Amino acid sequence: MTSALPKVRLTREHCRTLLHQMLRIRRFEEKCAELYTQEKIRGFLHLYIGEEAVAVGVMQALVPDDAVVATYREHGHALLKGVSANSIMAEMYGKQEGCSRGRGGSMHLFDAKARFYGGNAIVAGGLPIAVGLALADKLAGRKCITVCFFGEGAAAEGEFHESLNLAALWQLPVLFVCENNRYAMGTALELSESETDISVKASCYKLASEWADGMDVVAVEVAARRAVAAIREDGGPRFLECRTYRFRAHSMYDPQLYRAKEEVEEWKERGPILRFQKWALEAGELREDDVREIEAEVAREVSGAVAFAETGTWEPVEDLMRDVGAERRT
Repeated sequence: MTSALPKVRLTREHCRTLLHQMLRIRRFEEKCAELYTQEKIRGFLHLYIGEEAVAVGVMQALVPDDAVVATYREHGHALLKGVSANSIMAEMYGKQEGCSRGRGGSMHLFDAKARFYGGNAIVAGGLPIAVGLALADKLAGRKCITVCFFGEGAAAEGEFHESLNLAALWQLPVLFVCENNRYAMGTALELSESETDISVKASCYKLASEWADGMDVVAVEVAARRAVAAIREDGGPRFLECRTYRFRAHSMYDPQLYRAKEEVEEWKERGPILRFQKWALEAGELREDDVREIEAEVAREVSGAVAFAETGTWEPVEDLMRDVGAERRT
């Protein structure tokens, strides 16, 4: 981590922000897992636990007008983009106060006002959406960028190659962020890809491409700021591969028979929160009181979100067909 420090101003306030945001994601998702076992949350649930440094590091480089497109493992991205914990939890519960009126659930969070465009359940499905958003912004003369998060499994899909190709051809302001957690659902990367360096794949389309340690929030922020600054300067796309690891199963239904428990435990020792918090305390950038305060703040936010969802309302049956198709007007 120390090699990256001179490139990011790690003030006490900024260190507090980084830790606070990572803990927001971790504690929110831990609560979601608990609620899932209680059948308060139903359907699919894909947790981001272990990968928090990627979303937090990248989001430091963005401004509110920038757009974000994510995968079905998107709770943390939505939180950081400004979608409230209340509306996300209500969406998990299927309540109409949710950001998608309870119709999308965990995999389909959406908030146009926050410029958060999913939550996309199809592998690589968000990439062409990101290209379209960036094209729209470019044609309209808006000086903002679109960030697209996706897993390494997307590199095996046609949309990956088509989207990178178009973004490079048309010089669109997109930052493609590959969250490489080594296992596309249950298949190890080396068993599915002849070229396991995803950043090399991207460079074939003449995009400036690099990789960062996705377990190091500072390294991710440094790389993201560099990429975003370049996009804002020349308007062309950039590619960032963040090499990370998920500590939980692919989804709550996954028995995880494809990886050893010892491997997971080894990666947990390199966890982004543990790693950054330990460094910040040893360097004197944070104090134990700061950590306790952050934990308390996060706990209040999460408990408040649960209470909001619990008291939310179910959508009436009369609205069953609402937004399903276009209304016929006479």
